Parts: sequence; structure tokens; C-alpha cells
Amino acid sequence: MSGRLVLGLGGTVDYEIRWDAAVLGNLARAHGVRRHELTTSAPIDDERALVVTILAFLASGAGGERFVASSAIVESFAARFETVVTLGGTGVRAGLALDRLGIASVQHLVSIDDNVRRLMPPGITWVCSATADTLDPHLIVQYPVGATIALVDGDVISPSANRLIFANDRPNREMAIAAELPGVLAGADAFVVSGFNTMQDAALLARRLDELDEAMASLPQTALVYYEDAGFYDRSFATIARDRLLPRIDVYGMNEDELQEYVGRAVNLLDPRDVAAALDEAHRLIPAPALVVHTRYWSIAVGSRAHEHIASLESAVRLSATRYRLGDVFGPDDLDATARLPRHDGGTKVIASVCAQRADAVGVPAVVVDTDTPTTIGLGDSFVGGFLVPMAHPASV
Repeated sequence: MSGRLVLGLGGTVDYEIRWDAAVLGNLARAHGVRRHELTTSAPIDDERALVVTILAFLASGAGGERFVASSAIVESFAARFETVVTLGGTGVRAGLALDRLGIASVQHLVSIDDNVRRLMPPGITWVCSATADTLDPHLIVQYPVGATIALVDGDVISPSANRLIFANDRPNREMAIAAELPGVLAGADAFVVSGFNTMQDAALLARRLDELDEAMASLPQTALVYYEDAGFYDRSFATIARDRLLPRIDVYGMNEDELQEYVGRAVNLLDPRDVAAALDEAHRLIPAPALVVHTRYWSIAVGSRAHEHIASLESAVRLSATRYRLGDVFGPDDLDATARLPRHDGGTKVIASVCAQRADAVGVPAVVVDTDTPTTIGLGDSFVGGFLVPMAHPASV
């Protein structure tokens, strides 16, 4: 088996709840949640702790991923809302976006069940390291700008729209590498690596990185390796994965939340000086040939090979903006319509300033999308899929 685009490393089954401020507010008041309790760093060992964490993220307008003590917490919370079952994971969602454009991919999965078999389209094939069916759903919470939740001691109001992910997923924590992966990589034009963020055993992570390195020896020399960062449950694991894989990475991608985690401070994404300083800090820490940061206002690549990827940046911005405005259902004509929409003025100014300071920088401003029903989950994944479009070949399915 071979594939032009190989995407991994782990897929998920997602429970996407329909946003309902009344249900969440009733839960918060029933649990007696107060504003001073809101935190994103406390253990999530019951439903009350989950509600506290969701409200803390909502209050800041940030997105993120967090570990929960059991899948039962996810199941019981999701049951309170209208829920849609979808497939997730960076590689899978990137592949689903590509499939909408008639572009095939090969997935590396670590878990499988009838949801995956039912929802994966024919244009996507896969290899899987699982030896039995399992289901450990990821809870997806998408909240809109201006969402208001009344607590017993005041309101919590979201300053922006964003998405949250909560899970206890053993297969993704173990991240077993499929025996077929080296053969798949031998025919690859590009390989996307992501998913180590959910691992919690340092020794096991080191072993998986060794196994992945061995598999990547099969990659053609011309293949592009794209590493997409994520919200690591243990930030020290991000360093382990980065340092081990950096010699093989051509493009290192991250979103605005991850950028701020790396530089250890809030970054004003519309302040050219603040952005330039943050990009400098991040690139010193992660000296990839192309470090890509994608945000709601702009996407910028810095590094010795950044200029090679301007077409990929534009494609990535268009595809993620199309998902934002249309969700899962779109086609090539919709990307053309997205391209005709205006671009963010503030993002344009930030890019101009950064590029004036750094000869190794290129950027694309975000598309301005006006919609009452934004899709915030999977935007970074769609960005990754869009980045690969210029090097892809249409599927013959």
C-alpha cells in the first residue's frame, strides 16, 4: 500500500455537542460554581470540574485540550446536549477536508470501531495499529462570541468564539505505531505527524518516537514532513517530541494558543511588535526550516525555507476559512467563493511589519467571514489539509 499524502498519527471519535447556554448555565448553578473557582489547570475528575474548566476557557476566549479522569464523564455530559458523532484528530480532519476536494490520503490510526468504518469516506484508506475495537469519545465544545452563562455570583461572557476538547483516550495515549507504516511512507509525497500531545508516559513516548523515526527512514528524500503542534497535556512532553523530531521536520505548525504557551505570555495578535517578538522567541526555540503560526487574524511562516510555502499558506487559509463558514459540507467552488471575501486589515498590517523586519518571513491575512453559525472545531486541522493541497493529486475514486 502506498499513498501520496500520509496523515497521522491517531484518529478519534468525537462527540460534538450543540452549544446550549441554558443547559450549561443550569449545570453550573446546580453545581454551585462561582467565578473565583474558574481555572483551566485543575484535574477534571467529575462533571463539576468539567463545567468549571469549560467556563474558565469561555471567560478568556481561549481554546484548548484537557484530559478527563474517565470517558464516563464525557458520556454523561454529552448526553445532556444534542450531540453529533464525527471523526477527529488532526490527520483525519485534514484528510476529510482534502476528500471534499477530491484528494485522497492514507491515515495512520491507533483505534477503530464501527463509527470509524461508517464515517470514513471511500477516498481515505488507512492502516491501524489496534488489535480490537474500542470507543473512547472526545468531547467537543464549540462556543460562540458573546456566549453568556449566568452563575450564582455573576455572568461569564466569552470575548470570542473557540473550541475545547476533553478526552480520556487510551489508544491515543499509547500511540502504537502500525507495522504497515514504513511501507506506506515509502510512497509518500508528504507525511503529517501529530497526536503525541495526549501521551502521559515519558518512557513510552520516547519509545514511540524511536519507532516513528525508524518508519520515517522509508520516506523519499523529497517528501515533506509537516509536524502540527497541539495542546499537550504535559508541556514537558512537547519538548521531548520536538527535540526528537526536529531534524526531520520541514514545516512546524502551531496555532495562537500554542504560540502563547511556548513564549510563556499573552501575545497581542494585532500588535506588530508583539507578534514579531513572539515569532522571534518561538523560532529560536523551534528552529525549523519553516515555522508556521496560524491565527484568527493572520498566518505567518518564518525560517530559511518559509518562502517556498506561500502557495500552501494561501491554500491553508482558504480551506480553514471555508470550514469556518460552511462546516463539513463544501467543495472546490466554495473555496473560490472564500477567496473573493475580504482579508483582515489588522492581519495584513501585522504581516507587512513582520516581513519588513525579517527577510525570511511570509504571511497571508485571514479571511473575514461573517456568519452566525461558525464552525470552530477542526480549523487547524483544515489548515493542515489546505497546506498540502498544492502538492496533492486528485483521487481516482
